[in-house]
Amino acid sequence: MTATPDAPRGGWTWLERILSRRIRIGRLTVLGPGPRRSVFGAVPLDAPRLDVVVRLKDYRTAWKIAFRPDLYVGQAYMDATLTIEQGRLEDLLEIGLRNSGGPPRWNLLARGLRALQHRLQQANSGERARRNVVAHYDLSDVLYFNFLDSDKQYSCAYFETPEISLEEAQEAKKAHIAAKLLLRPGQRVLDIGCGWGGLALTLARVGQGQVTGITLSAEQLAVARRRAEIAELDHRVGFALEDYRALRGQFDRIVSVGMFEHVGTPYYQAFFDKIARLLTEDGVAVIHSIGRMDGPGVTSAWIRKYIFPGGYVPALSEVLPAVERAGLWVTDIEILRLHYAETLRHWRERFTANLDVIRTKYGDRFCRMWLFYLTASEMSFRHDGLMVFQLQLARSVDAVPLTRDYITAREPAPEARLAAIASA
Repeated sequence: MTATPDAPRGGWTWLERILSRRIRIGRLTVLGPGPRRSVFGAVPLDAPRLDVVVRLKDYRTAWKIAFRPDLYVGQAYMDATLTIEQGRLEDLLEIGLRNSGGPPRWNLLARGLRALQHRLQQANSGERARRNVVAHYDLSDVLYFNFLDSDKQYSCAYFETPEISLEEAQEAKKAHIAAKLLLRPGQRVLDIGCGWGGLALTLARVGQGQVTGITLSAEQLAVARRRAEIAELDHRVGFALEDYRALRGQFDRIVSVGMFEHVGTPYYQAFFDKIARLLTEDGVAVIHSIGRMDGPGVTSAWIRKYIFPGGYVPALSEVLPAVERAGLWVTDIEILRLHYAETLRHWRERFTANLDVIRTKYGDRFCRMWLFYLTASEMSFRHDGLMVFQLQLARSVDAVPLTRDYITAREPAPEARLAAIASA
């Protein structure tokens, strides 16, 4: 579509029409160049915070947002051509999400285009997967270590109560996963997508086995190896720059936390076939991933362009058929609903508290981009059907106990987890 000279100005009218049809929950006031002022919706009695005023710098911004809001709202916030004059970013995004809607189910063309887009986004070959990981994870420690917990866990925490700290919730997450893995001394453990090594080091301490962590990020690899040396665990924990598809051998336990979102739907079968080949006959695997509760979808254009190239959040309906065809038992499924929303809230608050440090390294636009990412993600877990699933898998029907009681029994008491945080 080619914009005529009048298209940007006409875009304001187009945007007004869209918002007047969509906004039913909350009040959104849009200010534009000159005297332009449009008000949509009404302030809910039970949520007075949903009264937001934004200013669009020019008509072209209005045209872009009207044409493709999933890309240009975030981009306009990054570029400061959309600014918030009343309310908070999280309030603006909540209004957007609570009034959003996908393609009508009766619209076969829209559904077909969505399915095609979904397929094209998932072409994560080995080399492309490496490039995608580098784009997001090979950033300076100045970024990640100024909003993550002290163990550098970049995945959903486990909030047993809302009052616990982020550090406690991340320790609880690791303990929860370790309990599901049924670790025993001497076992060979594989961590696919090991990040900065925190989970692998914890599993080595808890299970007293040999742990191998793999990543496609050179930055993460260097940090993980250094942490293993400092902890004097490098004789039992090894890290490598390697793709899961190239792995050989067998492992008693396999864990993957926050990596599956980068696999891509065309590769789900290869992924679970690989898990089945790598597991010993009595082995156990735990796969922890973000998921969606409303069926297959597509990745936000803004997230795909600026944050997670090649990333996709799967529905369980896309995952389980590949597990079944791989001949694996699904021995447990757990759904964590608002845990990631709380995790992201903590990250957003820490990011904001350390904004000056991060801005010095990366600049204003980068900071606005990451603040939009963290806030939009939190709101998506609160209002747009995102959740986290943990799949426990096995090759043998009797690889794990018959009831789930063992999970709680194996988890350390909160006092022990606090001691682990203090000694880290």
